[in-house]
Order: sequence, then structure tokens, then C-alpha cells
Amino acid sequence: MVKIIIIALDPPPNVDEVEWIENRFYELNGLVSGFKIGLPAVLKNGLESYKRIFKDYKGLLIADFKLADIGDIMSMSAEIIKSYGFNAMIAHSFVGYSNAIDKLSKKAKDLGLKLILVVSMSHEGSKEYIDGHLNDFLQIAVKANAWGVVAPATRVDVIRNVRSKVGKDIKILSPGVGAQGADFGSAICNGADYEIIGRSITGAENIKEKATQIIKTIEERVKICRGLQ
Repeated sequence: MVKIIIIALDPPPNVDEVEWIENRFYELNGLVSGFKIGLPAVLKNGLESYKRIFKDYKGLLIADFKLADIGDIMSMSAEIIKSYGFNAMIAHSFVGYSNAIDKLSKKAKDLGLKLILVVSMSHEGSKEYIDGHLNDFLQIAVKANAWGVVAPATRVDVIRNVRSKVGKDIKILSPGVGAQGADFGSAICNGADYEIIGRSITGAENIKEKATQIIKTIEERVKICRGLQ
């Protein structure tokens, strides 16, 4: 079974967030490529609450805080992110390269953190501004030697465009699969490296069984779209 999905650990309201994340991590560890933790869970419970859960984890662990500030501030944030065991972080590319992403890129390299830049988003509002600057953001990602970029599974034309611009050297991570409407496997078939999946798996009654089922669905779709079946 190929590991091609990243789990978005975004707890719903009215749950014990730490317990919720811990349960899903233990159910899915070894089955998926990695996990992504966003701001709501961290703002409520602090980073220390999750450090224990992931302390021995060797897979992809993404701090999805979508950093967007001057370079010095983002670099300070990167140091904190690294100190709590994360090995990847997401930042916005719209802050520009000079004295922003350039400094963050250098800090990420020094710390051994994978830098992932948002170049497009899965919601409709992304079309209002972000998507109009897609090519500019891709140039920033290439110049910064970003490990990956975020491009939406909800608009596969964007994924194809991103892949054509960045080649094979930059990973494409695609949110919007499942609950937000994109079909499982559609992002991979159009050039993404990973599909980011949240509620379709984390909200299931049998989490591990659902994840296994979805992974198999993706694998079958990819075989078909790549002419292997």
C-alpha cells in the first residue's frame, strides 16, 4: 500500500482536542504519509500538549500555521515549530520573497524543516486574489527552494498548471479531497504528490478501516488514470 495521503488533524467542536488527535494518530500511524495540525487545536491547548504524542514519529509532521509576516518573525516561529518536533511547516507566499520568504527559507534549511508554501487554496475566495498571482507565487517557491506547495484538489486545472511550472522537484500537497468535494485520487491523477484528507477519515466510525478503503480507492483510480489497468 503506497502512502499518498496526509491526514488533517482538525478536531471538531466540543471534544477533548488532545485525546481526539492522539486517538487518530495511533489509529493511522504507519498507514499514511503524515499528519497536519492547524492553529485552532494549538491555540486552545498549546504545542506542549502534542509534543508527547508525536515524540517518536518519523513521518511527515506539518505545522499548518500558514505563516505570513516579515522574515525575522517567521524565522522565530520556525525555531519554535522545530523545537516542538515538527519537521515541516506551511507559510503563505503572498508576503513576497525579499525580507520574508527568503529569510524563512534559509532558516528552514538551517533547522532541517521542510518549507511548504501556499500558492492557491481550496475555497472559492482563492479566485478573488491568490489565484491571480499563482505564477508569481510559483516563482517564489522555486526561488526559495521550497520542499512543497499547496494547491487545491477542488481545481485540478490549478494542479496541472503548478506541476507544469515547478517540474518534479517540488512536492504538491492538495487539500479539498472528500468533504470539500474533490474525488479521491483526482489530485494525484492531475499531478499532486499527496492528497490532504480530514473529515472523511477522522470523522469516520472506524477510522482505520475508512482510511484503508480510501487509500485503495485512490490507488485504483491512479492505476486507471495512468493507464496501468
